[in-house]
Amino acid sequence: MKIPQIKELMISSLKSDADVQEISGKLSDAGISYNFNPDFKDRIVEKLFFAGSKVTREIEFVKYMNFAFYRIALTGVAAIVVLLISIFFMEGSLSLNSFLGLSDNYNESIVCLLTGK
Repeated sequence: MKIPQIKELMISSLKSDADVQEISGKLSDAGISYNFNPDFKDRIVEKLFFAGSKVTREIEFVKYMNFAFYRIALTGVAAIVVLLISIFFMEGSLSLNSFLGLSDNYNESIVCLLTGK
């Protein structure tokens, strides 16, 4: 019996109206047998329960990461707001120059720094 025929028999055994005895007889006549180790059932059950606990651990990890991210993000937003308020009080405005710490006479100080005069 060829591999496509074996696959067809296996797939047809999944149908609700299939005669399982007949299909298993055909497979055994073809020399195919399914002998499982005695601990096969226990290993399958162990794998299924382990996969369930792994999914639970992944969900918990994502939940805790979201919690940590929101705490860090809120702290960062609060720090940015405090920085903006302090810049506004020190400079009197929220312009690009006040963000960079430049005053109105920054051209003269840059020339002095570059030339040394």
